[in-house]
Amino acid sequence: MSSISLILCTYNRCRSLAKALESVAASTLLDSVGWDVLVVDNNSTDQTREVIEDFCRRYSGRIHYMFVPQQGKSHALNAAIQAARGDVLAFTDDDVIVEPGWLKNLTAPLDDSKWSGTAGRISLGMDFSPPPWLPIRGAFNLGGSLVQFDEGDTQAELTKAPFGANMAFRKCMFEKYGNFRTDLGRNGRGLIGNEDTEFGERLMAAGERLCYVPSALVNHPAPPERLTKSYFRAYWFSYGRSVARQAGERLPLWIIPLRYLRQFKRKLQWMFSVNRRWFLSPHGRFFCEVHALLTVGQIVESYRQSFHVSPSSIIFRRWAKEIPYDPADLNHQAETARGSHKPGASQGS
Repeated sequence: MSSISLILCTYNRCRSLAKALESVAASTLLDSVGWDVLVVDNNSTDQTREVIEDFCRRYSGRIHYMFVPQQGKSHALNAAIQAARGDVLAFTDDDVIVEPGWLKNLTAPLDDSKWSGTAGRISLGMDFSPPPWLPIRGAFNLGGSLVQFDEGDTQAELTKAPFGANMAFRKCMFEKYGNFRTDLGRNGRGLIGNEDTEFGERLMAAGERLCYVPSALVNHPAPPERLTKSYFRAYWFSYGRSVARQAGERLPLWIIPLRYLRQFKRKLQWMFSVNRRWFLSPHGRFFCEVHALLTVGQIVESYRQSFHVSPSSIIFRRWAKEIPYDPADLNHQAETARGSHKPGASQGS
């Protein structure tokens, strides 16, 4: 490869962004490889611009600022892809810490023409301690909800799509298969996602090969506000909506969503095959609960795609009123209780 452009999109996370950029700036690559960093400000209202411009001055010619006013992570990503100069495009998030050799290790397999893209390991950090109800290992693992991605210690071909916090593709892949879908991806306070995994799945479905690189390590700390059952419930409901939206599912109101109900039934049967007494375990019960919310999210979004109505107007919202459609309401509720609510929340993963 001759050059690498690292794309990092951000929205109202100036504090974690500064730490992320410090770690990125310390990256070590071969002198023969040209690389730069394109930091995309997606309409932030905090001190994001000042933080980025400070790094642009300190690392002139290496780190660049780009402003994209159209809200939505996919819009920001697609604008950056068009502007990027590298032959290889790497991606990470604004709330991570990367290892010095991360970018070199992540992109090294792309010297071999058989690989179209790569993905690295995403860790929650050595000091991460999950709450008692949250499994991050084993059969009922929910670590992916916190952007954990670990396919083991061996470099191998990927069988599942990478996460956007740690992935790279040849730029020609976007020219050949298109950009990230703008109906997917975080938008302001919403939790609709899947823009990253959908693109990876698109490539693999077309026969492109992606390489897993365990030595390309990114640490993705989990903030306290994400370590609540309320967040996980909102996340999994939105994840169900993302899955249905990605698939283009549309259900007329008079159609009973038997397929989704059968999927959930199969999940329950699998859980019993793993552990017949799963319902006695906090991990098992919560795993079952969030997968039920996944199913409900799929049903809600499928109806919504047919009638173009807001999910907040559907009767389900009243039945499950503890699950806000806008998950940032969780932060709003907590901050209002303290009398210190401030507008704005992250759209990163």
